[in-house]
Amino acid sequence: MTPEDTTALSPEPQKMSEISRLAGVIFEPGKTFEDVAQRPTWLVPLLLIMVVNCIYIGLFSQHVGWERFMRQQIETSSRGQQMDPAVREQAIQTQTKLAPVFGYVGAIVGTPLIFLICAGVLMAIVAGIMSAPVRFKQVFAVMCYAAMASVIAAVLAIIVMFLKNPADFDLQNPTMFNVGAFMDPEHSSKFLYSLAGAIDVFAIWSILLIATGLRAAAGKRRLSFGGALFSVVLPWAVFVLGRAAFKSMF
Repeated sequence: MTPEDTTALSPEPQKMSEISRLAGVIFEPGKTFEDVAQRPTWLVPLLLIMVVNCIYIGLFSQHVGWERFMRQQIETSSRGQQMDPAVREQAIQTQTKLAPVFGYVGAIVGTPLIFLICAGVLMAIVAGIMSAPVRFKQVFAVMCYAAMASVIAAVLAIIVMFLKNPADFDLQNPTMFNVGAFMDPEHSSKFLYSLAGAIDVFAIWSILLIATGLRAAAGKRRLSFGGALFSVVLPWAVFVLGRAAFKSMF
């Protein structure tokens, strides 16, 4: 038997279904992202995260309500405390009406836009700086599947929402999975509080998943896991520090 015949008889690796991929990201990320790298589809996970975010916003609007959240945000801010009471109340009512609209727009439009931006930044680092052979479609698909960590975070937040008294539910820290949840926002530095909030179990999980996906897309011989992890942590750290600095100034 010739080598050509042997190659022809070799079975092709079995392709994973979309459901298998969604579950595999959690239980077998290495194997799953290798399949994603070979067939970089992204529509199913993207639609799932958008739907879950919309459900989260809808349930928050009905069960908790935006007025309490907006009132706390404005009344505890230095700018809000300087407002005339009537003007402050009008601002609260206006933002209460606009908040769910922006929430749905963010879930439907903002989610794919953020993924596109993040994929572009990662593409520039991995392909441009590290010269790893990745395609934009692969990186974007990796971003979408890695978002399964945020889906789980949203589901847990919904559960906590209905277990807690609505008055005690914190939209910014719905679960106790980040350092910021153990800090007092009113008596802590805004810079440190923002940094602490970014040190989140699900954020770290997402970073590890994206790094795993990038390595699978580039090939293990062309990109180490350490290199892939650095490619993700670098822009994430810059963003977190920039956001914390912005919040401390405004």
